[in-house]
Amino acid sequence: MPEEQREHFDTVILGGELVDPGTGRFGRFDIGIRQGRIARVAPSLAGYPAEQVVDARGQLVTPGLIDLHTHVYWGATYWGIEADPVAARTGVTTWLDVGSAGAYTFPGLRRYVIEPSRVRIFAFLNLSSIGLVAPTWEFANLDYCDVELAARVIETNRDVILGVKARIDANTTRGVGIRPLELARKLADELGVPLMVHINNGPPSIDEVAALLRPGDILTHCFTGGTMRILTPEGKLHPTIRTLRERGLVLDVGHGAGSFNFTVAEALLAEGILPDTISSDIHQLAIQRPMFDLPTTLSKFLALGLSLPEVIERVTVRPAHLLGRPELGSLAEGTPADIALFRLIEGNFTFYDVALQARQGRQLLVNTLTMVDGRILPRTEPSPLHLWAELPEHQRTIRKIGHPFRAQPMVLEVRDAGA
Repeated sequence: MPEEQREHFDTVILGGELVDPGTGRFGRFDIGIRQGRIARVAPSLAGYPAEQVVDARGQLVTPGLIDLHTHVYWGATYWGIEADPVAARTGVTTWLDVGSAGAYTFPGLRRYVIEPSRVRIFAFLNLSSIGLVAPTWEFANLDYCDVELAARVIETNRDVILGVKARIDANTTRGVGIRPLELARKLADELGVPLMVHINNGPPSIDEVAALLRPGDILTHCFTGGTMRILTPEGKLHPTIRTLRERGLVLDVGHGAGSFNFTVAEALLAEGILPDTISSDIHQLAIQRPMFDLPTTLSKFLALGLSLPEVIERVTVRPAHLLGRPELGSLAEGTPADIALFRLIEGNFTFYDVALQARQGRQLLVNTLTMVDGRILPRTEPSPLHLWAELPEHQRTIRKIGHPFRAQPMVLEVRDAGA
């Protein structure tokens, strides 16, 4: 076909190995991007006119990753990191901030974080009206559990607030028992939105929490080693959680700095209980070690025996459907060109959980390029960590052990088509 009759693209990605569970495309495909959307996916687009060509040979091409548990309210909360600089080196193009903001603090999250960010950011509103300004204790004073105010904030921000978040453990609920979760349940039911519940060390107990969960809710930190773990003393999945999961309860990883335990994960995986979604719970502590970032978390699940399509499915098509944004979870023609490129490095790697239990892995996912709406995110330096962002002593020892994942990012050839 003469060049003047061929399709023209803004960008063409050539030679990559697609891993796209949403469309079922796996293997060698090229991608043509026009006006921020995926225009063509075909075995070969070599020679088609394009403003820019990305050479993806030897690399994996996936939909932009969707992280279902993050904290990105930088500067106004204890936990928040900056999404854009991290996205550029991890391939995460859609971020769900869960509970960083409450009713009083959400306007700032919207104006100063969500609206100016290059990446897509949605939120679950914390039932506590003060959100996560401090490290914990947000439910210790029930006066902060203003259901009516939270409902008004959600109703006026439905485009970005997609659900309700409640952290339920001994610190957050200090002295008030299960009451905050009862109120969060009431709020979610009144508005018809999902509820995400954090568990760790009780009280309350996992039985008290399970009694208030419903199909469609998200139980995050599902592989916690805390006293609220979803394992029975016999090492089996909690029977109520099993029944709820069969009816639609979502089990989310939420690795973080205190919520992922290899022993618990291995016991549940041995039962055939895979997480429904894999998320980072990225924040000022977890980004230092031992979680680091979402690709490293995915690499841990490769080490645990999940296949590459299984881990990519749990950070693309599955969370996209949970967010009600299925167009963000695949590389189908016509969808936004949110795309991530990775090298799958073979070697010997040591991975750690939050208790510094070590497991050996043979594969490491390293992001090389991140695109949002067809535009490459530049790699920029994030702001320094906050003064209070100090890891517990036992996790600081990873620095002495040495962490193999801090290599320089792989640089792709990005050139003008006419060069």
